[in-house]
Amino acid sequence: MSGLAPNIFAASVSSASHALALAAPSLAHLGALDIAVIAIYFVMVIWIGFYLKGQANTSEEFFMAGREMTAWIAGLSFVSANLGSLELMGWAGSAYQYGILAAHWYWVGAIPAMLFLGMVMMPFYYVCKTHSVPGYLKLRYGQGASFVAAVSFAFMTVLMSGVNMFAMAVVMKVVLGWNLSFSIIVSSLAVAAYVALGGLRSAIFNEVLQFMLIWGGALLVPILGLVESGGWNGFKAKLAHNIATGLTPAGDYTHMWRSMGHFADNPMGIHWTGIVFGLGFAISFGYWTTDFLVVQRVLAANNLRSARMAPVIGSFFKMAVPFIVILPGLLGLVVLQNPDGSLMHLVPQNLATPESGLHSYNEVLPLMLVRYCSPGLLGLGITALIAGFMSGMAGNVSAFSAVWTYDIYQPMINKTAKDEHYVAVGRWATIWGVIISIGTAYLVMSMAGIMDYVQALFSFFISPLLGVVLVGMLWPRATKSGGFWGLLLGTLTSIGLWAWVKADPAALRYVALSPDARDMAENMYRALWSVIVSMGVNIIVSLFTKPKTLAELDGVVMGATKLPVEEPVPFYKNEWFWTVIAGVVFLALNIYFW
Repeated sequence: MSGLAPNIFAASVSSASHALALAAPSLAHLGALDIAVIAIYFVMVIWIGFYLKGQANTSEEFFMAGREMTAWIAGLSFVSANLGSLELMGWAGSAYQYGILAAHWYWVGAIPAMLFLGMVMMPFYYVCKTHSVPGYLKLRYGQGASFVAAVSFAFMTVLMSGVNMFAMAVVMKVVLGWNLSFSIIVSSLAVAAYVALGGLRSAIFNEVLQFMLIWGGALLVPILGLVESGGWNGFKAKLAHNIATGLTPAGDYTHMWRSMGHFADNPMGIHWTGIVFGLGFAISFGYWTTDFLVVQRVLAANNLRSARMAPVIGSFFKMAVPFIVILPGLLGLVVLQNPDGSLMHLVPQNLATPESGLHSYNEVLPLMLVRYCSPGLLGLGITALIAGFMSGMAGNVSAFSAVWTYDIYQPMINKTAKDEHYVAVGRWATIWGVIISIGTAYLVMSMAGIMDYVQALFSFFISPLLGVVLVGMLWPRATKSGGFWGLLLGTLTSIGLWAWVKADPAALRYVALSPDARDMAENMYRALWSVIVSMGVNIIVSLFTKPKTLAELDGVVMGATKLPVEEPVPFYKNEWFWTVIAGVVFLALNIYFW
C-alpha cells in the first residue's frame, strides 16, 4: 500500500528524479527471452479486460464485479491491491537499512486489522450493501461526512496512482535503462484498457494473476539467497561476523521486539507503544478497515461468509510476504558484492549519485534479482515488479472510478440517470483517472519533496476516518453531528501536529513523548492522537445531540442490526476457525523473531 509506504522510499522518490537523469549504467540487459516474457504479460492483462467486457454491463457488474467473487479470489485481490511499487521496493530497502524491524508493517501492522475487518466490521459493510466506504458514512452519518470522505479519497487515489507510475518508471530506468515516459505511458495505457473494459472484475482477475507472478518471479531470490548464505543460521553467523569486523554497521537486524524498550535502542527511533498503538491500531486499522481501495475487493464477494473469509485468507499471504520482500533486503547485507569481490554497501538515496557509483537502499531488490536470475528468469522477475506496480495503479484507479460515480457524481450532479449512464461515467472516470495520474507522475518528477506531502495528506484523512467509522459502527448513540465534528477535528489535529513538527522539528519530542524519537515515530503518534481526538469528540458531541432510532440504524450499526444466519459448515470451512489459526501463526512469528 501505498498508504503504508516507508518514509525512506517515499521521501526519496522525488529526489530520485535528479539521480535518474542517470548517466549511471543500467543494472541489467534483457535478452530476447526476457522481453518475450514481459510482452506476453502485457498481452494477457489486456486480453483479460477484453474477455470480461461482456460481464461489465450494469453498474453492479462494473463497480462491484457483480458481487460474485469467491473468498479466495477476493482474498488474493485484497492483498494484491496492496502490493504496489512503494511496497515492494521500499520495504526491501528498509529491511537492508533497519533489519527485520521492517516486518512490523506486515505483521502487527496488518494482521490484527485484517482479522478485525473480516470478523467484526465486514458484516455491516456487506449487509448494508454499500458500494463504498463513503457510501457507508452516508448511511450512518448523512451526506456531509460522506462527501468530505469521498472528495479526499478521490484526490488521494489519483495522486497515489501517479506516484506508483513514477516509482515504476524509476525502477525500470535504474534496472533496464528504459525511458521514464515510455514506462509511464505503456503501463498506464495497459491499466486504462483492462479496467475501463472489464471494470472491477477485470481489475480483480488481473490482480490475482499479478499476485501469482509476483510470487513466481520473486520467490527464487530468497531461496537462492538462503542457499548461498547457508540457511537462516548461516546468514546470522555471516552477519554477526560482518558486524564484528566492522563491515556492517552495528545493530540488531534479526529481532523484532528486543530493541523496542526505548527510542534510542533501535535504528528507527521507535518505542513499542508506537508500534503497537500507533502502527498496530491507528495506522493499520485505518488503512485495512476504512481505505476503500482494499475494502472494495472484499465487498465484491459472493456472500457474507466469503466476505468474512477473504481478509482471513489474505492475512495468511500477508504474513508470508516478508519472505519475498524483507528477506531479500536482509540477505543483501551479506551476499551483495562489488565487481572486485568486496562487500557492497548500499547508501541513502541522496548519496547514490551517478558520480559516486554507489547504489541506494531502494535498489536492493533489483540488485538481488540481477544477482540470481538468468535470462528468462530475469524477465520473470522484472515482470513480477511490473505486475506489482500495475496492481497498485489499477487498485487506485478502479476505486477512484467507483467513488467518483457513486459518491460524488450521482448524489451531487445527476441523481436520476439510467444505470447504463453510470456505467459510462465509470468507464470515463477510469480513463480520466489514468490521465490525471499521468499528470501526477510528472508532477512528482518535477517537484522535489512532493512525496513528503503526499504521505502527510494520506495520513491526515485515514486515521480520523477510522475513529468516525469505528464509533459509528459499534455505538448506536453516535450522532450525525458527532461524526461530522469528530472527523473534522481529528483531521485538523493531524494537520496541526504535522505543521507543528514541520515548523519546529524539536516538537517531535512532544508529539511522540520522547526526545529520542525519530521521523518514523512521528507518523505513528500523530495518527494515534488524531484517532483519539476523532473518537473522543464524536462521543462527547453525540452525548449532547439527538441520536437516530435503532430502526433507522438497521443494517449499519452493531446492536441495531440483525445479521443473517449462516448455514452450518464443517469446521475447516468456518471463518472463525481460520481466524484462530491466523492468530496463532501471527503470535508464533512474533515470538520466534522476538
